Amino acid sequence: MTKVTRSHELKGQWDMGFELEVFDGHSGDPEGCSRSGSLDASFLEWLVDVHAAMIQDHFSRLWDYYANPMVPLAGGGAAERKAGESGRCYIQAQEVGLPARITGLTRGAAAGVFGSRVLKDIQRKEVVIENDIAWRVNAAADFLFGKPISLLSRAADGRKREDIEAILKALFAANGGPAFFQDMAVLASVYGFVDCLLRPGDPLTSRSPSSDPSPLPLSSVLQLAQAIDLELIEAPRALPVLDEDDYRVIRYYVQHFHQRKNAVGDRGSFLSRLLGGTGYRADSRQVVAVTEITSPEHWQRYEDKELVAEGDLPWGFLPVVHIQNVAQPYYYEGVSDVEPLIPLQDELNTRLSDRASRITFQSFKMYLGKGIEGFEDKPVSPGRMWHTDNPEASIQEFGGDAAAPSEDLHIAEIREAMDKASSVTPVMAGILKDRLGNLTSAVALRLTFMGMLSKNERKRHTYGEGLKRICRMALSMLDTAGVYQTSDQERDVEVVFASPMPEDTMAKLQEAQIKRELGVPAEQVLKELGYQAVSRDA
Repeated sequence: MTKVTRSHELKGQWDMGFELEVFDGHSGDPEGCSRSGSLDASFLEWLVDVHAAMIQDHFSRLWDYYANPMVPLAGGGAAERKAGESGRCYIQAQEVGLPARITGLTRGAAAGVFGSRVLKDIQRKEVVIENDIAWRVNAAADFLFGKPISLLSRAADGRKREDIEAILKALFAANGGPAFFQDMAVLASVYGFVDCLLRPGDPLTSRSPSSDPSPLPLSSVLQLAQAIDLELIEAPRALPVLDEDDYRVIRYYVQHFHQRKNAVGDRGSFLSRLLGGTGYRADSRQVVAVTEITSPEHWQRYEDKELVAEGDLPWGFLPVVHIQNVAQPYYYEGVSDVEPLIPLQDELNTRLSDRASRITFQSFKMYLGKGIEGFEDKPVSPGRMWHTDNPEASIQEFGGDAAAPSEDLHIAEIREAMDKASSVTPVMAGILKDRLGNLTSAVALRLTFMGMLSKNERKRHTYGEGLKRICRMALSMLDTAGVYQTSDQERDVEVVFASPMPEDTMAKLQEAQIKRELGVPAEQVLKELGYQAVSRDA
């Protein structure tokens, strides 16, 4: 890959002076069919200025409901003062879904914390946020990638199978190993999809295939394979340009995001810096708008719409793998696990906040004293007595908590609705209830986890196909660079997911013995049991 960095005098806005190719991102073959095309500069302008802002608002809402970040009340704005009336020094992201009668805030043009503005004459009530979305997303990710997966090569030659599996193992280990798969599952679960961009490093791109035709030792191949960076692209920065006739075909892959530089930007006047306060408000680092355009043959990088670098891609395919969380027909985006839970989460937080307000007013008994001098200055405590000469004096007790069965039933039904919508029940988090019965049987366990197992199988298909395409592209890059030669058939890989259910070791061994008697290769049986062969020295 040739990289060209231009000086500031040679920069030009949207300087796209080459023809780009079209790549069928779902063909499964990195060397798939291409059709010539070009990217219109005016369309790119709309994509970056208008469309990027639209998807940023949508996807940011999904992430805020998952992470539920807290914003400290360090400023002196009206929204901060209103939120500070409760005595808490923060506002949570999920508060935007609560009604104004609880928070005293509403969303509007006058942007404050999380885009909120203050409503006058409405006092802030007790705010209770129980993030039921985060633990469901994390539990689903642990259910899918909680145990290590196995990548089995389908190459006919046994020696080559070992080499390919060692290369792929080194590739994913260099990119985080289990953490890479966990991040992939969380991003796709929140946004509905995740894209993986393969970026070969300098040791691989600077190598010439014709410089040394002799085969490299396996240790050198593994080192060069680790130079391939698997970059997970979060949804707010992804702007894929799809084919007009087929949403499954990616013509160009565009990224647009804001990057903080290790430099201080325009700090303004002394007064503005003084009023800016400390903490997150005092961050004055330089920020640039970065736009990257990738085609099957070229790439360009713009900063503030000015071309700063470009180069050629020798791989012959677009190095991007698109993975849907759950397949959704006729849409590039998959089905998000967060989006259908947002209305239920808002309703749950609303009822919990209402209950907290009711408890605040009713859980403490209050007393009305009549005809007792100085009653307001005398605390109510055990053993204390009052005396008066007024025969009409009295003490009236009122308040106290009262049962609200309809309220408890409504909250329980909301939680059950979230269980059905997400297919993740509290059992996944280790919360057992007495109605579960005897779970010593494997059949009983599977019936209990039926919804989650069915959804997990759908995810295994989409994630498995995505991982296969990543492996094929990485092997194709190594072949093009002359590092390790493989044919198209030898790049086929099988992704084996470990069972998330607790299993009996003796039952697994008996199953392995039966497979061995049926003729399944011993090497495959051992890998399914989790035993990896020792890598041979080159």
